[in-house]
Amino acid sequence: MLIRSISGVRGLTASHLTPDVVRQYASALHQFLLDGVIMAGRDSRETGDVLLDVMISELSRLGRSVIHLGIVPTPTVQFMVHTTEAVGGIVLTASHNPSEWNGIKFIREDSVFFHPSDCESLFRMADENKKMESAHESGMILPDVNAIQKQIVKTVELSCIDLNRIQKRKFKVVIDAVNGAGSHALPEMLESLGCEVIRIHCEPNGLFPRGTEPLPHNVSDLSEAVLKHEADIGFAIDPDADRLAIVSEKGEPLGEEYTLVLAADGFLRETKKTNVFVINLSSSMALEKLAQKYGSTVERSAVGEVNVVQKMLTLDSKMGGEGNGGVILEEAHLGRDAMVGVTLVLNRLSQSSQTVSEIFQSLPQFEMVKDKLELKNIDGDKALIMAENIFQNAAIDKTDGVKFSWENQWIHLRKSNTEPILRIYAESSDRAGAEALVSQIKAEIK
Repeated sequence: MLIRSISGVRGLTASHLTPDVVRQYASALHQFLLDGVIMAGRDSRETGDVLLDVMISELSRLGRSVIHLGIVPTPTVQFMVHTTEAVGGIVLTASHNPSEWNGIKFIREDSVFFHPSDCESLFRMADENKKMESAHESGMILPDVNAIQKQIVKTVELSCIDLNRIQKRKFKVVIDAVNGAGSHALPEMLESLGCEVIRIHCEPNGLFPRGTEPLPHNVSDLSEAVLKHEADIGFAIDPDADRLAIVSEKGEPLGEEYTLVLAADGFLRETKKTNVFVINLSSSMALEKLAQKYGSTVERSAVGEVNVVQKMLTLDSKMGGEGNGGVILEEAHLGRDAMVGVTLVLNRLSQSSQTVSEIFQSLPQFEMVKDKLELKNIDGDKALIMAENIFQNAAIDKTDGVKFSWENQWIHLRKSNTEPILRIYAESSDRAGAEALVSQIKAEIK
């Protein structure tokens, strides 16, 4: 199966994302982008080397010059597009999919991922598979081995952090990079922040030793290492290093929903300015409650990084993100970035003598449940209509699926693009409340 969405293209490399298919997308990208240089990088999957070489070779054959960044975080490619005159970028990554998958993410000239309309045009060109003659002169392929260092230099210069204060604390940090693209980048970022760094799963060999998403049940090794080394904090990322999760000094995962909340708390304390934060419909309301304390507000977008970014641009938002551990800081670049995330979280930790667990307990507390409903005898659209009859006393948002909200709880239903299921996200002030909302949906939609 080849999955196409606003997140790009993903497929099993043995059967669907083959070299011939990659060439088709390289040709389509060449036709779509304006003339100019393209940035290219990949995560650590074993198939990434060959597939990226195929894509770069095809672009070169068509006359495109490409800056080859090697194994780097997805946000590093975005950063390089953002800070140069490149007309776009590509990343060979399947994000949190298992190792037998790979994919291609497409980046615009403004360093943002392709908009939905961009994707439609690109996919159409790929399907047409127009035969393209070789250029009279092949494009140059130029390696750049310093992209991570360039991004680190800019990140430590962010105006919303106090680098000296962070460095003076000499935090002891454990980083679990799941042997992905951030295996060198995140430890180097932490060392630049003056941290003593303990590495686990930091060999960029593509052999993922745990579940690829940095969810609480996947980070037991990190929790054990934090306790063993008496570390101040632990960080876990996904294979392409755009998502970040936190483990406290007690070895307790905070849940990826609270990465953005912690980062935002430090941002507001440091800047002492109000902000309009943008998050997606399925992200925790903890940020909304926190923002209210500082006179700030939260606006929500459809699910998907590009949707969050587009709304940030519209509202001149300085910070936003997604509850999956994605932190977006406009000053850095407009994309989720674990390197920016660790910097903002450590800045928050440096603002007081409180431990991570103490800061966490001071934040608004909510519990989220994520589930799904198999649609055997009913289609997704009808299921959403049925849901409206169940929750008639709620505020309703139909921006993306349907979301029902009350003062201190909500439930969000979305149709899957790839499976006959309804995705269910619910949040309440306690787990029992969130589970009750999910149970009600599953009991009444059949």
